[in-house]
Amino acid sequence: MRGATQWAWTGMNTIYFDLDGTLTDPKPGITRSIQYALGKLDHAVPTEDELTWCIGPPLHASLKKLLGTDDLADKAILLYRERFGDIGLFENAIYPGIEDTLSVLAKSGRRLFVASSKPVVYVERIIDHFKLRDYFERVFGSELDGTRTDKTELLGYALQTTGVDPSRAMMIGDRSHDMIGARNNCMTAVGVLYGYGTEKELLAGGAHHVCAAPRGLLDHTT
Repeated sequence: MRGATQWAWTGMNTIYFDLDGTLTDPKPGITRSIQYALGKLDHAVPTEDELTWCIGPPLHASLKKLLGTDDLADKAILLYRERFGDIGLFENAIYPGIEDTLSVLAKSGRRLFVASSKPVVYVERIIDHFKLRDYFERVFGSELDGTRTDKTELLGYALQTTGVDPSRAMMIGDRSHDMIGARNNCMTAVGVLYGYGTEKELLAGGAHHVCAAPRGLLDHTT
């Protein structure tokens, strides 16, 4: 565990996990579905590696950067979902060590939740597909109309819905918007380096700590 401030698990009883880049590696499904949408719009199609920056942030904003307008981004989202809902959803893999880490945390009595900017209808299916449901009390995500894609809004909603004291809760994610959302809600922000965000990005976003591997999240549990 690395970072600029002293930190321990003492008093932390609730953990919210991001999905993409934190619990699972969704690169093939997301990038290929973006490629599909761009191709359908007769737009230049970057490689999968060139699209990894789209993993994590709200999709509409990323598509707008690629296409230039809200109208084209709206069309691209519908095309993206044509492929993602049937194929891309499952072009995905759990990061090594995640299940063991979740098992230890669940047995410790902490409340575990998922908080993803991805539409909740997809998050639910992914969690069920990878048989992670038993670890989590509830799954939070955005709506298909774009409601709660912003991580600050999503976490605020999740905290209110679950009745959790933010001073005793943390958000674990791999991108700056996870850290910003946590900070804006007075939560502890922990960044992971095995996903798609860099240490520089995470610390600039306000991470209290960064962690190189899933097992590192357990450093201070005992």
